[in-house]
Amino acid sequence: MVLNAEHLLDMTQSQLDDLFRNSPTGNIPDGEGDGMVLLGEGTELSELAAELYHLFVWQGKVFYPEKGILYNRLSPLGIEASLAKVYMGESVVDGKECIIVDYSQTDPVTPWARDEIRQLAPKLYLGVAYAKDERLFDFSLTFP
Repeated sequence: MVLNAEHLLDMTQSQLDDLFRNSPTGNIPDGEGDGMVLLGEGTELSELAAELYHLFVWQGKVFYPEKGILYNRLSPLGIEASLAKVYMGESVVDGKECIIVDYSQTDPVTPWARDEIRQLAPKLYLGVAYAKDERLFDFSLTFP
């Protein structure tokens, strides 16, 4: 079985945590990744929430690794906004290396935000979103 974003929707929070801890860092992605919020519930409500969030709020991220930055794709129009620096660093989750998405110096609206990402498969990443030190939710990114 090949792991994909839909499989992640069916996982509990504990399963997502284990998957993140046991996944390699991978390379910083390049280009546009389609995003999905993962609530770790493994229920139909999780799928509905992910679809609504994707439709109206956040569609994913666009990485520019040569510049060390990314933008989030926001709103139903997919507007590139919310600039962040991208680099390798230490994970809050387990102290191991991960891809850090750091908004502290680039986005005046969300300077408290930070994401951590690890690669699950060649075109699939799992991320954890934080507000300061508070974990908000998990998310996936799928690249073409």
